[in-house]
Amino acid sequence: MASSSVRRVSASALGFWVAASLLLPNALAQSPPLSDESRPDETPDETVECEVLIVGGGLSGTATAYESLLAGRTVCMTELTDWVGGQISSQGTSALDEAKRQRELLFYAEGYKELRSRIESFYDELNPGGCWVSVSCFLPKDADTILTRQLEDAARQGKGELKWFPSTVVKELGISADGRMIESAIAIQHTPQPNTPPLNTELLSETFLDSYRYEDSERFAKKVIQFIPAENDNSESGNSGPADWYVVEATETGEVIALSGVPYSLGLDPRSPLNPSSPTATGDPYCVQGFTYTFGMERTAEPQPQPEPAYYPQYAPYFSYERSRPNADYFDYVFTYRRISAPNPRPDQKQFGVSAVVPGDISMQNWTWGNDYRPGTAADNLIFSSQQLAESGQLAPGGWLGGLRVEALAKAEENAYSYYHWLVAGDTDSQLGAGVKEPNLNHRFIYGLDAPMGTAHGLSKYPYIREARRIVGRPAYGHPEGFRVNELDISRADFRDEYYQTSLGPQGYLQLWRNLAGLNTAAVIEDKVPAADIMRRSRSTIYPDAVGIAQYAIDFHPCLTLSPPETPGNTERENIRKAHGQAYPGQIPLRAMIPQNIDNLLIAGKTIATSNIAAAAYRVHSFEWSAGAAAGTTIDFALTNGILPYELVDDLPNREPMLEELQKQLNANGNPTAFPNTSIFNLDWEDWRVW
Repeated sequence: MASSSVRRVSASALGFWVAASLLLPNALAQSPPLSDESRPDETPDETVECEVLIVGGGLSGTATAYESLLAGRTVCMTELTDWVGGQISSQGTSALDEAKRQRELLFYAEGYKELRSRIESFYDELNPGGCWVSVSCFLPKDADTILTRQLEDAARQGKGELKWFPSTVVKELGISADGRMIESAIAIQHTPQPNTPPLNTELLSETFLDSYRYEDSERFAKKVIQFIPAENDNSESGNSGPADWYVVEATETGEVIALSGVPYSLGLDPRSPLNPSSPTATGDPYCVQGFTYTFGMERTAEPQPQPEPAYYPQYAPYFSYERSRPNADYFDYVFTYRRISAPNPRPDQKQFGVSAVVPGDISMQNWTWGNDYRPGTAADNLIFSSQQLAESGQLAPGGWLGGLRVEALAKAEENAYSYYHWLVAGDTDSQLGAGVKEPNLNHRFIYGLDAPMGTAHGLSKYPYIREARRIVGRPAYGHPEGFRVNELDISRADFRDEYYQTSLGPQGYLQLWRNLAGLNTAAVIEDKVPAADIMRRSRSTIYPDAVGIAQYAIDFHPCLTLSPPETPGNTERENIRKAHGQAYPGQIPLRAMIPQNIDNLLIAGKTIATSNIAAAAYRVHSFEWSAGAAAGTTIDFALTNGILPYELVDDLPNREPMLEELQKQLNANGNPTAFPNTSIFNLDWEDWRVW
């Protein structure tokens, strides 16, 4: 990265938690303007063949690889960081978010159940951290080890081949003349130059842009890799169809979506009868859920020095314990929330249903009014909109630089360090008022390449991303403008609330209730039943093309109103939490994974076709795995049967026999496509509340 993009100072000026050689951002300057960039040489350094190219090695990408390897496929997988696992490894969010009933029944995709089992075998217990937010909290560095072994075993079992490309980003796509197929992908892999520090020494903001540039830098040597379809003897492989290979979008922010030019949405959707809780009538691409740099901190027997970062006063007005509690146990409440390691003998004394904290315990921090960074304007948003990408030149040939605002990354890093200082030394609280916060000096910030986050600076390798670009699926029956999963498809909200009558108006409110009518839909419309007399269904939408399952609350970490987010007295966007709350067990429809225009691209993870409200529930660990498993199985099915994925759903709601065969294969492999007793006649889902 050009030295002008971020000003740096030595680590000694920032305190005890970083190594003396580490360089951290202290103050920000604007990123330099992008210049047109093309490949320095048309000949790549390496050409790699594969049947499945997975862009992004997070949980969903890992699940796609897992199923593809079991099916005997040749898989290439790229990842910006050097770890697999995303949420549970490089993003540091190693506390499994799960719904209560689903967990009780262990009703998950087979690979996810195997992951849970491997965690338990690795530690001899499922919850080595003894946290209270989850039944399984563990070290991010161990998640990479566990998942790597799981993929290796899947390759051996299925006789597949995994070609793993860490520290690698996709730079360009080769798309066919008719725009229907991705024919190749150009990627850049970076490694440290000789006599320079190892990877994960600098903060992400300091290396992000460099990793997307073709030319070598003082920091990194670059290898240009071309991915192309594998040459197959169709008679032996079973591949005899219109697509020679498939590309899977599994990045955290939807990079391939932007690069390929398929239609997508970003941020808040306009209020409608399908998404009635949206706080805006027009939409807002700049209000996206907050992102978080997680970090680890250890309880110590004695108080530790806690030097104040120079930038701390800028961020201090934001922090809060957030939730009022009846007693003065705020700090340990936050500490044990996501405690990821409790290696010493645990005391009999309980706090919040788990063992009390003792020296040596390690907590991973992920807190809303803490290390969440929540910009919400065009001046400070993290994920560039399509307009911003076009204006910056990132959509021009060779211009792609990751599609993120580096200044937002750097400020989020400062915010995370400041949050640690507030936890241990602060005495203010932005939400609960004076007299709540007391110092807690007997802690240390954990850093080092062998530390839980695997970084010299102590922050996660990549921020935890809750919301990203989301495709708009192809027009379908009932979805003339493009398919997607909406709020009404999963929400348990009380839509009788007067708010909806006012915000939607009479016709919009009536349409909302017609959409909720369930078995009586036809009669409600034909007989012109008024909204007040319509009985709502008490279940989620049942999709004929379901290929996976998802359940979590509609859970928001909303953007803030003013720029920058740390502005004193800043508030969450008005009415943005209206949709926040319980959701029914839902399904992942195949139509949500199929983008418009390009036929050999599948979408996995949090970038599938959902509204931003539905996305707040379709984002946690087991969902990511289920979506990835569906992508891997669908690709194998498509290659084997010589059919494109969209052809499995293009005649719905009429019967699709090949789709039914795919669903049988998914279920036979232990990847459920529906929750138990899913039926239009089952209206009792009270046992399936998330918590």
